[in-house]
Amino acid sequence: QVQLEEIGGGSVPPGRSMILSCKATAYTVRAACLGWFRQAPGKEREGVAMIDVEYRPTYADFVRGRFTIRKESQDNTLDLRMSSLEPEDAGMYFCAASSGRRPCTWSSLSPSDFTYWGQGTQVTVSS
Repeated sequence: QVQLEEIGGGSVPPGRSMILSCKATAYTVRAACLGWFRQAPGKEREGVAMIDVEYRPTYADFVRGRFTIRKESQDNTLDLRMSSLEPEDAGMYFCAASSGRRPCTWSSLSPSDFTYWGQGTQVTVSS
């Protein structure tokens, strides 16, 4: 059973920064693709960023240049560093992992390509 736990979130005014972290297992960090997704009320879940086992990141166009995804194998965490936050960035943010049955070297921001999910953490961007 793969468990993912998001840490962080909260409320910030527009233009500020925030870091989200996700705790995973060593195997998951080593073998699975890991990603961050978000879902605003009334909207579908969308991919924000993901990283494969070779540390290659993929970003959604709407966050490229503002968000950075980082995987830390030393402490088995996945971070999402968000800067220049906009009200449109608000929503529930989820950490996700692929199945890990094979070393993941693909790139996808589709939620259907990820098997395991955290409970989510709320991000609010408001003045």
